[in-house]
Amino acid sequence: MTSKTVGIIGGTGWLGRALAEALLDSQFIAPQHLLISNRSGVTAFEPGVRLLADNQQLVDESDIVVLSIRPEQFRELRINARGRQVISLMAGVSAAAIGLATGAQAVVRAMPNAAVEIRQSFTPWCSNVSLDEQEALWIQGLFECVGSADAVPDEACVDYLSALSGTGPALPAMLQLALTRQAVAAGIPPDIAQRAAQGVVVGGGHMLARHDPQQLIDSLLAYRGVTAAALQSMVDDEFESLVGRAVEAGAQVARRGM
Repeated sequence: MTSKTVGIIGGTGWLGRALAEALLDSQFIAPQHLLISNRSGVTAFEPGVRLLADNQQLVDESDIVVLSIRPEQFRELRINARGRQVISLMAGVSAAAIGLATGAQAVVRAMPNAAVEIRQSFTPWCSNVSLDEQEALWIQGLFECVGSADAVPDEACVDYLSALSGTGPALPAMLQLALTRQAVAAGIPPDIAQRAAQGVVVGGGHMLARHDPQQLIDSLLAYRGVTAAALQSMVDDEFESLVGRAVEAGAQVARRGM
C-alpha cells in the first residue's frame, strides 16, 4: 500500500471513479490518502476519502495529481502543479502542453480504456522525465489495478495506442453490430442474430486469451471449409488494411490534439 497521497481531478466521472474504486479495492492506496475533486464536492465514496470542490486545494494536498478529464475541460482548468507529478488520462494533449498549463515538470501520459469498468483495461503509459525503478514500478502498479499496462518508449506510441487499445470495446462492438445486421439481412431472426454475433465476439475473445491468433487462423484455414472461405474473403477485401486505416485516422486526431 502506497503512502503517497493521490488526488484525482474528475474522480467522479466514469474513468476517474473506476480508477479510484480499483485503487481502494486492491488496497493500492488507503482511503485517507485519496482525494477526489468535482464541482460540487459531494458524491458517495467510502469513509476516509476526501471530496473537494477546489482543484487547487487538491493539488496542494497531493503528491500525485491525476487528470481524469476531457481535453476541452483541460482548457478551462487553472491549477499550479509545480513540484507535483501529474498523470494525464487525456487523449491528444501532450506532456509539453500539460506542463506549460500547470507548471508540472514531471508528466506521465496514459491511455486506459472503457474496460476499466471490469478491470480489464490495457493501459500504455510514458513519462516525459526519467523515472527510477521504484517510481516506474509504482506507476505500473497503479495502472495494473484496472487491468494490464506497459511503459512505452514515447508519446507517439501513446497517441497511436489511443486509437487502438484506447478504443476499448468500440471496435469489437462495431464487428458485433456488423455481424448482427448482416445476419438479419440474410433472414436470421434478430434475437438469434444478436446472440450468434455476440458469441463470435465474446466467445472468440475468451479463446484468444489462450491461443496465438495467427496459429488459430492458420489452423482454421487448413480445413478449407466454411470458416476458411469467410477468412479468405476478408483477406481479399484487405480487411487488415481497413483496420489499419481506421486506427491511423484516430491516431491522427490524437497527434494533432483534440
